Amino acid sequence: MKKPVGFGSLCVHETRDTRSNKPHTLPIYATTVFEFESVQQGMDIFQGKEEGHIYSRFGNPTIDAVAEKIALLEAHGLQIAAEGLLVSSGMAAIATLMLGVLKPGDKILTQGNLYGGTTELFARVLQPLGFDLVYADLKDLGQIEQLLASTPSIRIVYFETPANPTLACVDMEAIAGLARKYERYTAVDNTFCTPYLQQPLRFGIDFVVHSTTKYLNGHGNSTAGAIIGRDKSLMKDKVWRTMKLVGTNCNPFDAWLINNGLKTLELRMERHCSNAMRAAQFLEKHSKVAKVNYVGLPSHPDHELASRQMRCFSGMLSFELTGGMQAGIDFINKLRFCVLAPTMGDVDTLAMHPASMSHSAVPREIRLLNGITDGLVRLSVGIENIEDILADLDQALLP
Repeated sequence: MKKPVGFGSLCVHETRDTRSNKPHTLPIYATTVFEFESVQQGMDIFQGKEEGHIYSRFGNPTIDAVAEKIALLEAHGLQIAAEGLLVSSGMAAIATLMLGVLKPGDKILTQGNLYGGTTELFARVLQPLGFDLVYADLKDLGQIEQLLASTPSIRIVYFETPANPTLACVDMEAIAGLARKYERYTAVDNTFCTPYLQQPLRFGIDFVVHSTTKYLNGHGNSTAGAIIGRDKSLMKDKVWRTMKLVGTNCNPFDAWLINNGLKTLELRMERHCSNAMRAAQFLEKHSKVAKVNYVGLPSHPDHELASRQMRCFSGMLSFELTGGMQAGIDFINKLRFCVLAPTMGDVDTLAMHPASMSHSAVPREIRLLNGITDGLVRLSVGIENIEDILADLDQALLP
């Protein structure tokens, strides 16, 4: 133990580690850097000869523990030892993955009905850096194979299933099989489902990304993202190195908040799903609603596929009002119990108008082509009493 001789030195230096027993819950390691016992230990850790923490941008015990837990959840019940990384946001997860596994000139094969922020990231940030985009109907397996066969520069197929906000689904197992045939990567945004409802690794997908801000945390008090990969060496060599050098790492406090949320993930998702089903059934029967997008409804075109890929049908739905843009805006403004907020996956019910918010930067013709109409409302159904949710939807739909 160091023995400070001066008052100021005593103020500055730590005294001792007072732990006598293992902490019951994960501590917050709010430290920037970690001490070495010797120069040799520092050299060994820097060179990878010995496991150890160096600097919290490289890794941190709190962050690493939560990343490992999410990887274990994504690989639960599978014969896969997945590797996880926790980063600063869902967008950071996508950007870090792409920068880690692609090089300028490589192309990303993707869909037109992605989350608006992802579309904007691809077009405004990655494309100018030399990562070109190829848009396709990912339900058309023949088109995917033709593109993979004829375009060697396509290095990764990136998609959402269900997609945000139309809830359209694609066949993960079939796409993963085609990608393997042509030695390409696949990546899926699993934010809508969480690993409790859907495990893309089960279907052969290479990478899974999350905005942990949403369901994994579930309480709207943490912003972070996760990357999970089935190839541990690729994750450690390329993806982790990119995270370290670009500085997209998570921080210990947000990681700790995610861990608290994960403790109730299974319970929350069950309630989200049951409430969303009731809300979807209510909306489907309403005269002011032209269409409901919820994969749990037999009327949804991807219901059968979702039934194969998902344990249950998530808390997310969207619905199209008969009156177009103004009807969507009026409905949102009339809500009194449900909350207008540009996020999803919290314990309370959240509504958003994609055409004027999340997808406002997407050209209207592309929005319409992919079912993101002017009157579409996205609803993240919470875990409140369903009667309160339905009553608010009902009064907001009144003339």
